[in-house]
Formats: sequence, structure tokens, C-alpha cells
Amino acid sequence: MRTVSVIVPCRNERRYIEGFCAGVMRQQVPQGWSLQLVVADGQSDDGTRDLLQDIAMHEPRVQWIDNPGRIVSTGLNAALAVARGEAIVRMDVHTEYADDYVAQCLAVMEETGADNVGGPWRAVPDAQAQPMQHAVAAAFQSRWVAGGALSRQLDYDGFADTVYLGSWPRASFQRFGGFDEQLVRNQDDEHNLRIVKGGGRVWQSSRIRSVYRPRAALSQVFRQYLQYGYWKPFVMKKHGQAASVRHAIPSVFVVMLGLALLAGFLRQGMAPFFVLTGLYAAAVTAMTLMIAREGKHPVDVLLRVPAVIAAYHFGYGIGSIIGWWDVLRHGAGRPRFAKLTR
Repeated sequence: MRTVSVIVPCRNERRYIEGFCAGVMRQQVPQGWSLQLVVADGQSDDGTRDLLQDIAMHEPRVQWIDNPGRIVSTGLNAALAVARGEAIVRMDVHTEYADDYVAQCLAVMEETGADNVGGPWRAVPDAQAQPMQHAVAAAFQSRWVAGGALSRQLDYDGFADTVYLGSWPRASFQRFGGFDEQLVRNQDDEHNLRIVKGGGRVWQSSRIRSVYRPRAALSQVFRQYLQYGYWKPFVMKKHGQAASVRHAIPSVFVVMLGLALLAGFLRQGMAPFFVLTGLYAAAVTAMTLMIAREGKHPVDVLLRVPAVIAAYHFGYGIGSIIGWWDVLRHGAGRPRFAKLTR
């Protein structure tokens, strides 16, 4: 009997963990395969651990372990250390999966021989979501906001630089190593970059289907992308990787806007600031109109989309600037950016 291990980092997920584990246990696996679920708990203090202990007591396929590092990368590595599977599938508690998610991961892995396979990143609001979460999902899925990222293209099949979550033959970790525990965010991007630079292959398949529940508040979106932006320079420095256009634009714009505002305070005139602000407002309006064309969204959702786009851009841009400052200054991440937020 062959084993596929599902590995999951979590912390303070009392509201979701039971439903998540039940969903994993419903996963269809091919004949001749067994499933193991390993949950690495980041020292939860909301009752999650008690629930995990009870679940594991009644379901022998579930195992939970301690993750004293409390972040995703340390949790993934801790789960990898005890996973028995010859195939590894990563999951996230805030994502819902098609019943054949694991089976499709195994099938695509076999068909392509890729070192990591995964599906697209599809954002869908909660059933009782307010307009803001609908706006977050609409902006998230738009190719105009995402800068053409393949991971947001739901119908794309082929080689990619990264995929959502991912699944690997055990041999991939033996060849390329585990996840970088210095990274609080972007550890999946860094691992995929390591695979590609090491001669491996990453494959995205539209058959691997899941639904991600995005943040529901604007402040949460800003904090999320602040962290994404902050940790990206650490990945770039590690691999000597130049920033792509879509990664560089937010930080460049924030710097230009800040300099224009400073010039105004120094009585050099506010015209550059107003020009930049006007151009950005026009660009965001154009993106919002494109989103309106891509799907049927109520007016109260579309009215919130510009604020969501700005939260994405300014969060990522400000985070990148602070990240580059820390990379060039001492190369270590700040503790305040080491705490995951939801």
C-alpha cells in the first residue's frame, strides 16, 4: 500500500479545524493508496489543540504535532519530518478542496513527472460574505490586478514559476531541500524558485481544484500584502534574483509618491504629487472597469474595489521598501513582520 501525506500548518483555528479535517478525510485516493494527515499546530491557545487531540484519537489517519516556531515554514518542515508518504500534498485550513483534489495531484504528478504540481489560486467569498469580501475576491482574481500571474489563471495548464499550495514526490525534498525557515511569507515562492533554478519543473493543472476564502476586511488585506511585500526582497537576495515588473511597480510608485509629497512640503510645488495621484486614480478606475467587465458584480461591490486595489498596491509597495531596507542594512527580518495575521 502506497501512502500520500497531507501536511498542514495551523495556529488558532478552532472555528475551522474540525470541518477541514473532515474534508480531508473525504478525499478520494486511487486504489492502492492510503492517506495520512499531519497537522503542525503553532502552539494554539484558542482550543485548537484540544480539538486536534480529539480528532486524532478517533481517526487513526490524523496525526498532530507541535510547531514551536509558530510560522508556516517551520510547520511544514516539522510535518515533513514525520510524514510517511512517498507523495506529499500541502493544504491550508482556509481553503476548500474538490473531493478529488489529492487524486488529481497524484495523477498530474505521474503524468508530468514534475517536481511540484498544483492548481490555480481561486478566491471565492464566504456564503454570507459582506460586499467588502466580494470586492477582495474580485480584485484578487483579476488579471489586471494580479499583473498576469499564472497562478490566478483558472484555465491555465502548463509549466509555471509557482503554484498554489503544491504537491511533491518525496524525492523533490531530498533533491531540493525543505522550506526556508527564515521566511514568514513567500516560503512557497522561494521553494519553487529553488526547484526551477536547480533544473526541476513546476506544473500547474486546472484539474486540481480548490477554493480560497480571502480576507474580509480592508485592514486585513493591507497587512497581508505588507508581509508579502516585506519578505519578497529576502527571497530575491538569497537567489540573486532581480525583481519582476509586477513586483517592482508598487514599491517604485510608493517611492515616487513619497518624494513628490516631500517636494511639496519643501515648497517645491505639489504639481508632481497631484499628477501622480491623478494617474494612479485613473489606472485604478480602469482596473475597476475591467473587473466589472470580467464578471457580474453589484454596485456596492464595485465601489469598494478601488480601495482593495490600493490596499494591495500600497501594502505590497510599503512592505517591499521596508524589506529592502532591512535586507541591505542587516539581512534579518523584523520580529513585527514575523507574526502571521488573518
